[in-house]
Amino acid sequence: MKQSYNTQKGEKQMRMNENHQACMPTEKKTLYRIGIFAAMNHVTIRTLRFYEERGLLEPAYIHPDSGYRYYTLDQSAQLQEITSLKVAGFTLDEIHALTGGGNPEEIISRRKAKILDEISKLTSQLALLETGTSGNTHILSPVRIRTIREVTVACMDDTISSYDCLFDAMMEMGELMEQAGCTCQNPDYCFTMYPEEGYQEENIHVRLCQAVEEEKQPIGRLHFEVLPEIQAACIYHRGSYDSLHQSYAAVLSWIEENGCQIDGPIRESYIDGVWNQDDESGWLTEIQIPVRKG
Repeated sequence: MKQSYNTQKGEKQMRMNENHQACMPTEKKTLYRIGIFAAMNHVTIRTLRFYEERGLLEPAYIHPDSGYRYYTLDQSAQLQEITSLKVAGFTLDEIHALTGGGNPEEIISRRKAKILDEISKLTSQLALLETGTSGNTHILSPVRIRTIREVTVACMDDTISSYDCLFDAMMEMGELMEQAGCTCQNPDYCFTMYPEEGYQEENIHVRLCQAVEEEKQPIGRLHFEVLPEIQAACIYHRGSYDSLHQSYAAVLSWIEENGCQIDGPIRESYIDGVWNQDDESGWLTEIQIPVRKG
């Protein structure tokens, strides 16, 4: 096995040398050995070889006999561009596309969206830490307006006798989703919508929703919808569902005080719960209320 690997490696090296023989600069430019070029640009030789393997930055010249790599001074600008894009969070595949003639607007737009999602999540986590009260299972967090993007969901309408029956209905929906061959979106977005206004103590109409990668054929009570983008007043609720009314009171007061109107069914997004937390103090729910300016 080792001999086979070495043979393949040698053949690959010969091909690379042949490919680069024609790359000898036609203009009279100073060539710098890989070690010197690496030191000049504060990177390691290993990094330069890795970039070469990934097709990001190939040497200006490879000596056909010794295999020594040489670079020109103007390649420093290419290297700095790669470094800057890495710092901005682009993957190597994205950098290869950007530097290789890909659509920069589309790639940068996707990266911006990822950064905004990360900022939103980190801001929410920070708010929970800053506003939490030690020893309480319920943490009242600030209300904030955020954009919830268009999403494809598997959904099932049900009427439950009490809120305690909610997760029994979710189990049924999960079985139907498995039969339909659904793939959940990552990051996960599982929530309940309440189509009817006001609080109901019994005969509660709910619409269970799970974000999925794509629509499938309906099966039983399971069907699929594309929910449009909304602006929502959101608040995180830490702790038991028995104290959800405290967070509802806070967000509804905020909506009224800020001159907003409720503009669609309320959503309860379940982030952490009985399925992954042993203690109720670790349960995390986000109340999302679509709003518009009055």
